[in-house]
Amino acid sequence: MASKHIKDKLSLVPNKPGCYQMRNIDNTIIYVGKAKKLKNRLSSYFRGVHYGKTAKLVSEIVDFEYIVVGSEKEAFILEQNLIKKYEPKYNILMRDDKSYPYIELTRERVPRLTIVHNLNKKKNKERLFGPYPNVTAARATVNILNRLYPLRKCNVYPKKPCLYYHLHECLGYCVYDIEDSVIKKMEEEIIEFLRGNTDNVINKLTVMMNNASDHMNYEKAKEYKDLLDYINITSSKQEVEINDTLSRDVFGFYTEKYYLSVVCFFIRGGKIVERHKKIIPLIEDVKEDLTNFIANFYSADVLVPNEILVPSEADSELLGSILNAKVLVPQKGVKKDILNMANKNAEIILHEDFEMIEKDVKRTEEANNDLMNLLGMNKLDRIELFDNSNLFGTFNVSGMVVFKNGRPSKNDYRKYKITIDKNDDYGTMKEVIYRRYFRVLSDSLERPDLIIVDGGLGQIHVAREIINELNINIPVIGLKKDNHHNTEALLAFDPIKEIPIPKNSDLFHYLERMQDEVHNYTISYHRQLRNKGAFASYLDEIPGIGESRKKALLTKFRSLKNMKEASIEELKEILPEKEATILKTFLENYER
Repeated sequence: MASKHIKDKLSLVPNKPGCYQMRNIDNTIIYVGKAKKLKNRLSSYFRGVHYGKTAKLVSEIVDFEYIVVGSEKEAFILEQNLIKKYEPKYNILMRDDKSYPYIELTRERVPRLTIVHNLNKKKNKERLFGPYPNVTAARATVNILNRLYPLRKCNVYPKKPCLYYHLHECLGYCVYDIEDSVIKKMEEEIIEFLRGNTDNVINKLTVMMNNASDHMNYEKAKEYKDLLDYINITSSKQEVEINDTLSRDVFGFYTEKYYLSVVCFFIRGGKIVERHKKIIPLIEDVKEDLTNFIANFYSADVLVPNEILVPSEADSELLGSILNAKVLVPQKGVKKDILNMANKNAEIILHEDFEMIEKDVKRTEEANNDLMNLLGMNKLDRIELFDNSNLFGTFNVSGMVVFKNGRPSKNDYRKYKITIDKNDDYGTMKEVIYRRYFRVLSDSLERPDLIIVDGGLGQIHVAREIINELNINIPVIGLKKDNHHNTEALLAFDPIKEIPIPKNSDLFHYLERMQDEVHNYTISYHRQLRNKGAFASYLDEIPGIGESRKKALLTKFRSLKNMKEASIEELKEILPEKEATILKTFLENYER
């Protein structure tokens, strides 16, 4: 039931197009939406009975704001900008980050075939082909075309022909003047293939396979046969009976149990080349959420095709305006049949995946709620976890991982190289907590609801000490491990109590998953530091090893393996005895 404050605000809302933001008890924006009629849409949240994620959203709303704009299109653009700015928790649940690789035939006198992901940076999109199911499929296609059509392989022309020329996969454009007509013919055949007509390429490969076989080069013939098989498999997708080669995307949907299942067929060259699927929780009504999903689908590096087919439940007029594309609602014929097929696929996917969705919610969101209730908290949207590690007691590093609404938020992960040059777990914890939350304060970053340190009582005490000094009200708890380094119990409250967690519970597995995540992230930082550049930076941190000695070491030994195998006496040829001993100790423990 709406509070008096909300009722009073609702009475003032106009029935005009606009964008609204829902806020929770911490004044944090938890959902951004748009509406053709603001008053009607906002009022709908506070009357009647809601279910699923909508009910959860409404239970957290304590206030709202709105911005009136001139049209529904303007409201949509504003909505997207606000979502990008605030990343509200309920909008994130509906986000689709799937992107596909495309193949580009560059616009140069002698073009190159490349694989691209970030389409928004491309000015000319007419020479982009796809989407492809995955990078492997795109690379295999590029590899086939590069072998059949000897175009450029290099970014910059070398001074003499490279290996590709000698393999007959390049005509040596760097030194030979190749006629434009030869290049143009190759371009035309490549474009024809990428648009779905594989006849020319199949004929070429068949001739090459037969020639190789006639000359008893059976290994080469087998290689060509494998390429033919690959093309036949990848091009034998279900053909649709449309008598043109326009690129089309077809969206189907199905809704049940407060979830929306969406399927998109990519139709290229009269064939379904790929299927995209997504299941999202319903927040608004079907029309609103389906329209939003389709519009946002093309903001994730997916090219807008010549034609988009959508069901009548989507707002085709708004989509056409936002995407600047031809958006149709087929009423009959083959296009309607394809749309029905997409709808049926969406239904099947939801029924097949629903059990997995329920299990995922139980092990994430519900386990997160269990932790919130156990700790007596009102809200637990963001958790930050810390783990410390060292290479051998001298070179300390820390990692921080973030869980939002029960799931890892990898873009928020952070790693720290600690300045303390001795084995001091408490000092390390003090430093990383201070650095993190001083930055949170100074840059007004999003604060977590809970901090978890991967350690015992001492780690919790020093972390709480820093948090108190910074005057931040964030609870700090710890995860206790047993003798086998496995999660055993929760350490929380003040004074600190040990809280056993049943090992067969979803909460235990949730805590264990978080602990593993922060531990593995911190250890992976060490692995990153083991490349040559990072190793060289570690040499800088050893007292007495400056730039000249570092260069001398790398010049003399050339590899980490050689340096590890060197004796103290050999290291002393470049370093004083003390620094040589420290370096030797570091090297002996480097791979541990």
